[in-house]
Amino acid sequence: MWMKVAVIHDAPYAAVLLLWVIFVSFYLAKKAYEAAIRRGYPERSGTYFGRKVIHILGGGVVAVLLPIVFREPVLPLLMAIILTMAVYIPHRTGKLYRWFQDPDNMYEVHFTLAWGIIAFTLWFIDPTYWLATVPLLYMSWGDGVTGIIRNLRYRRRVKGWEGSLAMLIVSIPIGAVLGYIGILSAVLATLSEKQPIIDDNIAIPLVASATLVLGHFLAPGLMMSLYG
Repeated sequence: MWMKVAVIHDAPYAAVLLLWVIFVSFYLAKKAYEAAIRRGYPERSGTYFGRKVIHILGGGVVAVLLPIVFREPVLPLLMAIILTMAVYIPHRTGKLYRWFQDPDNMYEVHFTLAWGIIAFTLWFIDPTYWLATVPLLYMSWGDGVTGIIRNLRYRRRVKGWEGSLAMLIVSIPIGAVLGYIGILSAVLATLSEKQPIIDDNIAIPLVASATLVLGHFLAPGLMMSLYG
């Protein structure tokens, strides 16, 4: 009964936010891609800009609203599944959305899938959603800013130190919401982004979530918000 009431409460927010992500993905990201191409950036660099716009304005905005508007984990997961299918199918058909999809990888699929899994699973540990929101913001805002800065400087996907510094600057204030363990998770998430083997959209939320879950159970006193 409680879950049914919560789903009814969350449904309008989920619908509006799903439409928002669609708008970001099919309008704002495309505009960013087109602007980059007009300024002489290579096509794949333009695609990278488009993808990072979706990270920041799509995944990030919805993530930061999770603790504010959502009371249950089902609809955020459902949103993520819908979006995962929407970006996976073009890879199967070969009809890619060129402004944010790359034929050589499916990182945007990893992003939406990881987003949904983290939001859903961590809710059962912390129903306030903050335990999930923090790693999702590292992946969305931290890695998003990282990619934009590197793209502006190098005009290609490269793991330069400037991007790592930018991610750390963005992520530490986010992590501080969950205290000193949160700050530690920000540092470890930044280091995980720098490694070249595992996709950032898997490594960042996985490392950050593992750190925060361990802190939640083993050192809860170090997870008090530093913002008072």
